[in-house]
Amino acid sequence: MKLVIQIPAWNEEQSLPQTLASLPRRLAPFREVAILVVDDGSTDGTAEAALTGADRLVRLPGHAGLAAAFRAGLDAALDLGADVIVNLDADGQYDPADIPALVAPILAGKADLVIGDRGPGTLAHFSPAKRLLQRLGSWVVQQAAGIRVADAASGFRAFSREAARRLNVFSRMTYTLETLIQAGSKGLRVASVPVRAHETHRRSRLFASVPRYVLVQGANILRITALYKPLKFFSAAAALFLLAGLALGARYLYYFFFVTERAGGHVQSLILAAVLILVGVLTFLIALLADLVSINRMLLEEMKLRETEKTAAVALPDADARGQSKPLPRDPRG
Repeated sequence: MKLVIQIPAWNEEQSLPQTLASLPRRLAPFREVAILVVDDGSTDGTAEAALTGADRLVRLPGHAGLAAAFRAGLDAALDLGADVIVNLDADGQYDPADIPALVAPILAGKADLVIGDRGPGTLAHFSPAKRLLQRLGSWVVQQAAGIRVADAASGFRAFSREAARRLNVFSRMTYTLETLIQAGSKGLRVASVPVRAHETHRRSRLFASVPRYVLVQGANILRITALYKPLKFFSAAAALFLLAGLALGARYLYYFFFVTERAGGHVQSLILAAVLILVGVLTFLIALLADLVSINRMLLEEMKLRETEKTAAVALPDADARGQSKPLPRDPRG
């Protein structure tokens, strides 16, 4: 088996060398451990630092964002023949000594995706507001994904090869929430293990302010939920409209039959009730249509996976005598 540790990096010249030096080069039961750095269009010496300590460097042509760098890393790790992929931040926040615990549920066949749980609700170097937002965000993701996870924003993760092949990333900001909602919708097994988290000495680059982060991530959760669970999402909206319309209709009927002298003053309620019920019915029809589109997308993804498997089977004769894929050369241009 082969383990690939991927590190998305953007202008991490100062911290990357120390992070690379701390990574394990041997780890049982893996026959090989490879280090992969994805340079997300850095303008400092990140690429040079990666070339001195990593086995493979992928360079994006410009700054595309963390989500794009993560996806590029998964693709490169799969090309390298990874059986298990560990994603690690370049800023030294996570302790590489926790990698064995992180990959253990996958090796035991108990999980497809493992999240490193920092215990964000109790971290001393998190502000009270950030601890609250982390816990609230994890709860919202649990409801959207239908899985239990205590630290949804953690970037310290392990993926089985199958999970990495089946996950897609559409967000431009970050991959953490989207991949969890996808995992829940695709029936992947998700586990969490406690990990250590060190304080970093620079501000997060994902968002300029907490309110903006909350708004962007909230919009992402709604969009991703609508994308992967459209029937549930739009049916809930349709139910709200229908219930409101029926309540107003019942109110009008009450006045019409029991308070006849005041029934004429509530015609506007009857009109609003009719509008709300009509909107509810149309929203439910949208839910059905969106669900058909979702099923079509799932079929296309399955066809893509099968084509990838066929391509791998055709390429099998090019493997060496031990049945192992030939290693790819280091490519400083990606």
